[in-house]
Amino acid sequence: MPGVYILLLAFTLCSVWIYLQTSEDILFILAGLTGLICFVWGFAFTHWSVQILILCGLLGWYKFYLPESSSLR
Repeated sequence: MPGVYILLLAFTLCSVWIYLQTSEDILFILAGLTGLICFVWGFAFTHWSVQILILCGLLGWYKFYLPESSSLR
């Protein structure tokens, strides 16, 4: 099963790289969707403790990069 994690991570990283490098419409959309789907599958297959670590990291990244003055009011 750990091979699946590495494979999905590799697919996600390759898809994101293609997404950032291409300007063609079809490849742009397909690479973005493939990266998103592989990321979600990889997240769903991981152990719950790793999921908690990923969520804490994303929350910290969100708090770090969003200024306090921005609000949705």
